[in-house]
Amino acid sequence: MMKTQRKAFSLITAIFLIVLMSSIAILVMSLSGKIIKETTGQYKKEQAMLLAKSYTELAIMTVTANDRNATGNCITDINANVGSNDPTSTGEGYRVRTRISYIGAAGDIQSCADTRELDNPSVGNNELNIIVDVYVEYKDITQGDITNSPWITYHRRTLQKI
Repeated sequence: MMKTQRKAFSLITAIFLIVLMSSIAILVMSLSGKIIKETTGQYKKEQAMLLAKSYTELAIMTVTANDRNATGNCITDINANVGSNDPTSTGEGYRVRTRISYIGAAGDIQSCADTRELDNPSVGNNELNIIVDVYVEYKDITQGDITNSPWITYHRRTLQKI
């Protein structure tokens, strides 16, 4: 009789340990999934911030290198897909849209498009400033349906003296 009780107790103990270990394994797997999702989201956001900074610098260099008087036009847009040719369908990569607006005396920006110029008559020494708006869009790749998931947009605005 005593051996039967010991076997029954051992069986109950084994079942209890299996349930306990399964619960711990489920908890660990759940936490791992959440950590991976958070890390992926943080990585994508950091990449978007770096791209916005890079495209801001590219816009400044492009405006500085462009001779508005000789060409007769101003650079107003710089657009690109980064990391994928079509980030819309795959969800990988980024869409970058850069918009450049000009602030300065009317003579300095007369060749610019009227929609993106701001006349500033108080500037006496012909300073030219630009406002650079960079929009970096990406999708959350942890979503199930990438093509229908919404775009996440990171926006950076910079005022730069040229």
